Amino acid sequence: MELLYILLVLLIVTRLFGEIFARLSQPVLAGELLSGVILGVIVKNNERWFPILSDLSENQIFEAVTDLGIFFLMLLAGIEMRPRDLAQTSGSALIVALGGMLFPMTLGMGLGYFSLPDSDWKTAQMFFLGVALSITAVPITIATLMELGQQHSRLGRMIISAAVFDDIFSLFLLAVLTSLLNQTGGLTPGSFGILTGKIILFFIITLVAGRWLFPWLNRIAHKHLQTKHVEFTMLMTSALAFSVLAEMLEMHFILGAFTAGLFFTRQSIEETLHRDVHVQVEAITLGFFAPLFFASIGLSINLDAITATPVFLFLLILTAFIGKMLGAGLAAKLCGLPRTEALAVGIGMNARGAVELIVADIAWNAGLFNYPEPAPPVVSNLFSSVVLMAILATILSPMALRLILSQTGSNNAAYSKE
Repeated sequence: MELLYILLVLLIVTRLFGEIFARLSQPVLAGELLSGVILGVIVKNNERWFPILSDLSENQIFEAVTDLGIFFLMLLAGIEMRPRDLAQTSGSALIVALGGMLFPMTLGMGLGYFSLPDSDWKTAQMFFLGVALSITAVPITIATLMELGQQHSRLGRMIISAAVFDDIFSLFLLAVLTSLLNQTGGLTPGSFGILTGKIILFFIITLVAGRWLFPWLNRIAHKHLQTKHVEFTMLMTSALAFSVLAEMLEMHFILGAFTAGLFFTRQSIEETLHRDVHVQVEAITLGFFAPLFFASIGLSINLDAITATPVFLFLLILTAFIGKMLGAGLAAKLCGLPRTEALAVGIGMNARGAVELIVADIAWNAGLFNYPEPAPPVVSNLFSSVVLMAILATILSPMALRLILSQTGSNNAAYSKE
């Protein structure tokens, strides 16, 4: 009964805020995050009126629900990526992705080095900051380009391809971060070699299974089984199997969910069936699980980060924006793009979203922000600072990208979808 009450309240509130933001031509994700923040403030100041919501951090069943939100978000992200489209893009997108990942990551780790206290966990905390600043939110970038009718332009393809490469690189970074968390912040050359071997083994197994085994099983199931929604069941089976494999290799399960979605292509299943399953996954993700996950992130934010560590928060936001803009923008300029278009690439790569929040949630659950004991404000507020930065970037990046791209001429359709 308690769980149903929690789900009811969070779903209504998050979708309401998401609708408001959609009508304001802002990313729905930002509205759902903000709903969690506002609800968290209300609950914190009125715990006796909301006793169930005030104890969410200790509710293991709700934690399992939010884990499902992470699972479906990454599965959907994989489905919406097209490896064949990546293969057809020029090497320029890869260069832009590397610049847009390595430069902000270096700045983030540098900020952590000078701002965070020494402890056994400092390396992991620095790496977390670097990873958090290096990730680009592909869905928000694509939605903005679609609004302006630029998704198929040369510049649009460059931004989308670079953002997708960025997300793929982030999977490796996430695997390294997970290893750091499992080893109490330390990563020796030997353990790094073992980690690299596990990552290679994971992708070899998933490549064979995703490219040949599961499509073959899917065709057999579609031909001989009479139950409904067999294709959806097969996709979920592969996603769960890949997730279990990732966990067995001491990586995070979201790698498995993402990879399963990546191999679920129109070449592995009839186009009509592919579209139907895609719609089913999108509906259950964006209509139910994702809002609950974003609300849980918002509820976890401590707004004291604004007053407790204002200088660090300002530097974090500044580093995040400048790092992406310079890293991706300069790389685009080196690839021959005009200055305005290179600036658009840098801004387009600045959007933050689900993957970054998932990384923050993983670090939070691993206790990364509890050390050294007692944790100083800059560490204890690290999670909240990163999420606040993500919310700001989620709102401002599409607005800035619209401003730059509208100079080349585009439609003015309202941005109302995630």
